[in-house]
Amino acid sequence: MLELDRIYYQRYELLTGIDEAGRGPLAGPLVVAGVTVNKGFELPGLNDSKQLSDKKRRELYTEIMASVLSSEIVIISEQEIDELNILAATMQGMTTVWQKLNIKGMILIDGNRLPEKLKHTEAEAVVKGDGRISAIAAASILAKVTRDNIMLELDKIYPEYGFARNKGYGTAEHLRIIGRLGITPCHRKSYRPVSQIAINFE
Repeated sequence: MLELDRIYYQRYELLTGIDEAGRGPLAGPLVVAGVTVNKGFELPGLNDSKQLSDKKRRELYTEIMASVLSSEIVIISEQEIDELNILAATMQGMTTVWQKLNIKGMILIDGNRLPEKLKHTEAEAVVKGDGRISAIAAASILAKVTRDNIMLELDKIYPEYGFARNKGYGTAEHLRIIGRLGITPCHRKSYRPVSQIAINFE
């Protein structure tokens, strides 16, 4: 079990963990995932998705989907991110996941902020919760694997941009490529490096 699991399992029969993947990248969507688990839920090797290899994440993804009581994954497009801003898009995605879950229990969200609608429910924000609570760790893996798969598909459409390698993050290579070729429809135009480069191509 992770660090805080026993504390919450002593207090609640059902826990819902919610987390996201993709707040920082310059390209690709934001993915928010939620899972509801029974008291005592644990899987060997479960941890914050960022601490795991791609192979291990994919193995755990399959185990998580077979083990949890309920799961939901919501994809927030680049256009929605540009319209709302990334914080508002994240809060909206978390709210949507919560609303769509058919079993809920106590809601635990990774981070330091609750969406407005969840402030009126039994819910807590847990800083670095994806490495401290199994339900949040499971949600983080679903979100990460889903987003990585989307970026692999985008790599087939835009092979010059290296999305299979950079997953849309602002690596030095990615910045050089968009500086040379310009941006794609899957780039977030509200993000400063992208907006500055877009102006150069107008």
